Amino acid sequence: MKQLLFGTAGAPLSSKKKGSIEGIRRIAELGLDCMELEFVRGVRMKEETAANVRQAAEEENVALSVHAPYYINLNSAEEEKIEASIERIYQSARIGALCGASSIVFHPAYYLGQSSEKVMEKVNGLLEGLTSRLTDEGIDVVLRPETTGKATQFGSLEETLMMATDIEGVMPCIDFSHLHARSCGEYNTMEEFRSVLESVENALGRDGLDNMHCHVSGIAYGEKGEKNHLVLQESDLNYSDMMTAFREFHIKGLVICESPNLEDDALLLKKTFSN
Repeated sequence: MKQLLFGTAGAPLSSKKKGSIEGIRRIAELGLDCMELEFVRGVRMKEETAANVRQAAEEENVALSVHAPYYINLNSAEEEKIEASIERIYQSARIGALCGASSIVFHPAYYLGQSSEKVMEKVNGLLEGLTSRLTDEGIDVVLRPETTGKATQFGSLEETLMMATDIEGVMPCIDFSHLHARSCGEYNTMEEFRSVLESVENALGRDGLDNMHCHVSGIAYGEKGEKNHLVLQESDLNYSDMMTAFREFHIKGLVICESPNLEDDALLLKKTFSN
């Protein structure tokens, strides 16, 4: 990636019509750079539609990524749920690649009372098999397990970076809002933002910083972590220092805004980063 791109999780709210293609057109009109296709309720896009989405994105020079369905738990106690989870990531990757998306974001697993090490072993084994399948089928995407917002969810910063270190074809999705909520208010100072980016570089080298995929929004949280997303200026997230840290480390990639006001906060982040 040559620069840091800013965009929305799904079509901007101000899109004249529903749908990914209208969303892509609106992203370009707003002066934003990227959009995450939200397959969070299931992968229902047809191949023909995916081809049209790709054409629109290429015409508008809008980079795409995909968020896979929420219903994924690679550490389920039920084998059929694990198989369904793998299939959801696979279909997200298959259709996402047809759209021209480069990254497939997903929430990997829950601990279910097990140790981090045990869950890691299980998840890594499954992801290794899936990345091999994608490679064999010529599906050229990067799988991106996301840092999660609750302590019950597998996906701390360390765990996410370890998956990316261990498995070829896997890179992190760093959700800075989730880090903030999971820790009940930490990861919110210049020093802490720097420490996150230093951890990425230590684990993955300069390539990790040149191929970042970030989620940012305001967020409400409590003792158990994430509650819900908020508008940036109605939250305590120190997005200004975060953007300064991004500049300082010269990171490149995609910043996807998940705030309730989507494009307004995406534009705010882009403006803050540029200043």
